[in-house]
Amino acid sequence: MRNRSKESSGNSASNAAPRATYERIARFYDLLDLPFEYGRYRHLRPLLFNGLGGRILDAGVGTGRNMRYYPPVSEVVGIDSSPAMLRIAGRRCGRSPAVVHLREMDVSRLDFPDATFDGAVASFLFCTLPEELQAPALKELSRVLKPGGILRLLDYRRPSGGLRLLLTKLWEPWAKWAFGASFDRRPEKHFAQAGLKMVRKTFLVDELIAMVEAKHRPGEGAGSIAPLSNTAADQKER
Repeated sequence: MRNRSKESSGNSASNAAPRATYERIARFYDLLDLPFEYGRYRHLRPLLFNGLGGRILDAGVGTGRNMRYYPPVSEVVGIDSSPAMLRIAGRRCGRSPAVVHLREMDVSRLDFPDATFDGAVASFLFCTLPEELQAPALKELSRVLKPGGILRLLDYRRPSGGLRLLLTKLWEPWAKWAFGASFDRRPEKHFAQAGLKMVRKTFLVDELIAMVEAKHRPGEGAGSIAPLSNTAADQKER
């Protein structure tokens, strides 16, 4: 059993850009995100934790916006590569019903033993990771999940047409500059090589925001996770 993945130095270099971006905007992040948080995200975040329990990894914890939705009687480890974001997240730990630990860490080089977590979530993380880090990050998340453990990813997607597509094209330069975000990431295409099996993909806001759920393949029969309710699956932007 290994305690740390042996990724190439190239992956470390690739992760330097996202880290620098969030170090730069950390002081303003919650303000920049405020309209989206109160208009949209706060209705979606609880869905990440529906049916999860035990020990959970929150990858890309950011400023800790997920904390109030952590399941009670659970232990959550939140990781982020940005110390500045983690300092802000630390102020929110007391608002969570769970026991929370924060650690500075690169999601593509996790410093945890194999099979550490019952579940893992990442909200708006993979749309900010460079393409070359998508597979390494998923392999690491899969590695630290227990057999049958659930991974849930909440991310932006590029709509196929209509007004949403036009708006994403207009918004894209700002999103890339401010958050390093892309609408074209598709982490699920790397699931098979990461040892993950797709369970479901649910669009929560038209074709713009999707939640993808996968299971760590070695434990297909281990445990059960409550499915999303129809109401949650059909949740639209408010």
